[in-house]
Amino acid sequence: MSETPKVAHPAVARSLALWHRMVASGDLGELGTIAHPDATFRSPMAFTPYTSASALILVIGTVFQVFEDFTYHRQLTSDDGLNVVLEFSARVGDKKLKGIDLIRFDEQGLIVDFEVMVRPMSGLQALGTEMGKRLADKLPAFKAKT
Repeated sequence: MSETPKVAHPAVARSLALWHRMVASGDLGELGTIAHPDATFRSPMAFTPYTSASALILVIGTVFQVFEDFTYHRQLTSDDGLNVVLEFSARVGDKKLKGIDLIRFDEQGLIVDFEVMVRPMSGLQALGTEMGKRLADKLPAFKAKT
């Protein structure tokens, strides 16, 4: 039985192409052009999400300073083409990790929700420690009101 591969919505495909170019170049300077102003970032270290494009840009920009040997391996797309899962691997110091970025876009191709999951625990702890050193005083202002 053959299944038709899922493809991203055209606006999402454009945003993903830009995302992959930014990641490959190490320059996330255009991230704000594809982040919805009310975007939500869901950290693997915190239950309560962070809200706003500013929070998303701050966290993702910092993560890319922390990660070493970052590589995407697979991309999976939902039936509606608005949700994408990107599987990655990276290193934080001597700790290797694997993870996924779960990204939901709107019809205009803007990121509305970005959730990260990471394993194993040792890699997640190393990531959390490094992110905490850089952002502990900045992130509380972006916590979603529950």
